[in-house]
Amino acid sequence: MRILIIDQMHESIVPLLEEKGHQVDYRPEIDREGILAVLQDYEGLIIRSKTPIDQELLQEAPLLKFLARAGAGLDNIDLDYLEEKGISLHHAAEGNRDAVAEHALGMLLTLFNHYLQSDQQVRKGIWDREGNRGVELSGKTVGIFGYGNMGSAFAQRLRGFGVEILAYDKFKSGFGDEWVKESSFQAIQEKADVLSIHVPLTTETRYFFSPEILSGFHKSFYLINTARGEVIRMDTLNEALQNGKLKGAALDVLEKEKLQALTASERLSFEALSRRSNVLFSPHVAGWSHESYRKINQVLVAKIEGEWKG
Repeated sequence: MRILIIDQMHESIVPLLEEKGHQVDYRPEIDREGILAVLQDYEGLIIRSKTPIDQELLQEAPLLKFLARAGAGLDNIDLDYLEEKGISLHHAAEGNRDAVAEHALGMLLTLFNHYLQSDQQVRKGIWDREGNRGVELSGKTVGIFGYGNMGSAFAQRLRGFGVEILAYDKFKSGFGDEWVKESSFQAIQEKADVLSIHVPLTTETRYFFSPEILSGFHKSFYLINTARGEVIRMDTLNEALQNGKLKGAALDVLEKEKLQALTASERLSFEALSRRSNVLFSPHVAGWSHESYRKINQVLVAKIEGEWKG
């Protein structure tokens, strides 16, 4: 098949596909106008998140047999139109689940043990042991919201820490084992000391974590979000941190990630978050390790071949 790649990817993607006999055009510099101009010639399209894969674009692809997303999220894709046109969809959540799990755990331990604060203080000659006394993860209850590739990988990383793991997934059942208790969301609200979010962005999960939902938690808790920023508003985070419902937040994603394009009110909300010492940020890199960059390609090619090898 003739395949167009429109985003920057690990260089292994082209030889992996060519070894299977495909003709590959690797054009990470192409813009949306350019994509629209050439897409009619391709049977496969591989993307990250450069441009919305919407009806306007897909109508210019009469030969398209598959769309492959180098990552996990599908919120930038018109899934209904893909299904209507019989275009297969592949994505590579398996390729970066380990990276996400390790990143989430690292952020949590950083919050619990004041790593950033103590590092900066010692560099300035401040030796404050009491002010940097940590909190142990052992004995805590960790709630996992969404138990797919990312949620289950995070649970696996927690096994050696002596925690109780409660996992909720609206669309899965029968996944409990000796380490993980299949749980209702209400049970997580009752018991969680930590909540880690691992769901895709959908109409149902967009801004799901409202002030009303957070008020339903019985304890103050730590929030980890390595999923999608739009599951919770920045204003909601600030409110919950201010009133003590949240003890802290580890945020790899934000409601709005193009920080230079924030509105005045969004800027104020972000600045309020950034002044809080119990908030930890990273720039949407949880799934973006050196290893996952390559593994995503391997997963995608295997899925493409699994469907089209015959």
